[in-house]
Amino acid sequence: MEVSRWIDASDVQLALYEWGTAEGRPTIVLVHGYPDAASIWQATAEGLARDFHVVAYDVRGAGQSTRPEATAAYALETLVEDLAAVIDTVSPHCPIHLVGHDWGSIQSWEAVTTARLADRIASYTSISGPSLDHAGHWVQRRLRAGTAEGYSAVARQLAHSWYIGLFHLPALAPTFWKTSGERIWPGVLARIEGIREAAPNPTQAADGAYGVKLYRANVRDRLTRPRERRTAIPVQLVCPRHDHFMVPDIWDDLPQWTEGLWRFDVDAGHWLPLSHPLLLAHRIATFVRHIEGAPESPALARARRHPVRQGDALTGRLALITGAGSGIGRQTALALAQRGVDIIAADIDTDGAERTTELCRMLDVEAWSRTVDVGDVDAMEALADWVGEHFEAPDIVVNNAGIGMAGGVLDTTADDWERILRINLGGVIHGARLFARQMVTHGKAGHIVNVSSGLAFFPSRQTPAYATTKAAVHMLSDCLRAELDARGIHVAAIYPGVVNTGIVTRTRFAGQDAEREAASRSRIQKQYERRNLKPEAVARAIVDAIVHRRPEAMVGVEVHGIRWLSRLAPGITRRLARLDIG
Repeated sequence: MEVSRWIDASDVQLALYEWGTAEGRPTIVLVHGYPDAASIWQATAEGLARDFHVVAYDVRGAGQSTRPEATAAYALETLVEDLAAVIDTVSPHCPIHLVGHDWGSIQSWEAVTTARLADRIASYTSISGPSLDHAGHWVQRRLRAGTAEGYSAVARQLAHSWYIGLFHLPALAPTFWKTSGERIWPGVLARIEGIREAAPNPTQAADGAYGVKLYRANVRDRLTRPRERRTAIPVQLVCPRHDHFMVPDIWDDLPQWTEGLWRFDVDAGHWLPLSHPLLLAHRIATFVRHIEGAPESPALARARRHPVRQGDALTGRLALITGAGSGIGRQTALALAQRGVDIIAADIDTDGAERTTELCRMLDVEAWSRTVDVGDVDAMEALADWVGEHFEAPDIVVNNAGIGMAGGVLDTTADDWERILRINLGGVIHGARLFARQMVTHGKAGHIVNVSSGLAFFPSRQTPAYATTKAAVHMLSDCLRAELDARGIHVAAIYPGVVNTGIVTRTRFAGQDAEREAASRSRIQKQYERRNLKPEAVARAIVDAIVHRRPEAMVGVEVHGIRWLSRLAPGITRRLARLDIG
């Protein structure tokens, strides 16, 4: 990147970079972390430049900026003065929107929680870097509490912050950077973050060697003697779920220090500006537009309603469940709601879906109902458009909706085949492809759960249409898993046995008149009731598959038996398929 201009800031000159035009546009200032330079923001800045005036600068000691030798020259108070000089230069009359990553976030917290720039900053987006004072209070509060949970949280954060201790050892870190750091660093990013295409930083060795002074000048004093640091500036917290240097607990106390807090958890590692620059640009742009006067989007509203993600790992996530109006779908919605998951209940039965949302809201989560026929492609695309407009993407999708059908192939009409294929298979296909695409677009390493059946492994002359669709869902899930694994999206297939959900009462018995069909339903329903495997058992298996990222789950002893029989003795399975077991 070419330096746009230089800024004199007391004892240093700061290299400044600009994108977009300043006239009539809000200004966004990006502050990089360690051991980076302003170049880390290039892709994010380019994504923002269409609508904003974007500025980044090399922090003192990094990039093209001056590198003071004295450790005291890197104190937080001095870094705030540097930022003030940048703001006075690029936006002398209007407040700017501040964004900080890693150490850039740490020093930016100092700017937004002190009086020096209180009226010069309109909003703040923080990524992977807490206020040192907030962190100090967080540690002390948990140590004073004397609980095993508190000690554990502190110990885990100390383990994540091992490098800070090394930075305080004389000459160690600077020597490392000057001798081998520049050569090793790309491999570190590749191994830890999966980032293999980062542009080389020509000043990497010097950035690493001088940047340790940031830690030496500030960390010990602030952690041991933390100040009260509060802010009325709106704060957006972008929290990578897979950050190798920060534990999620570190943000638990943040609401007490802020008056307006929005939190987004992102399925990514620490170096978001490199791994997900356009996703980060979208997050920043949406927030800035709202602070500038645009209506709060539903996604922002959810982020504000859930400022803290405590406790369960699923808390605060969003699940879309088809066929949620009853049976397995409803019980899955309730099981996830008990874990703090917000629910979108979709079903062709409007009243059933609404009742599910009412039950979920009683568990203190947000819930919405949508009426949809999963076999209607246009309806599914409209549902996806609604989800995208309001929530960007779900974290969990459970493709559960389906219908039953019995009767031989010769008795099953073309209309019967079209209907069951459209719903049982088409509904899963569209639910998977539409919402997986949203997950990929918004960087969510989410979960797609497809509800198949034990009959996917068990041929029968009595249920050829139903078993065919469920076997197809089994294969579709295997194919999806292979495709989406590289995107971080987990795919699970669930195989329930004889579950008493009431599906039999709506099952079509091909080739039978109304009287015989009613008798068949009654007879089969009694068998289901005698087996009495409840939909709650399937819901538990679905939640377990999500939490432990299992590829599949069998529910019911009969399913385990059928699966192994189909593998070990397929000939016996084929013979059993000829029997009338109704």
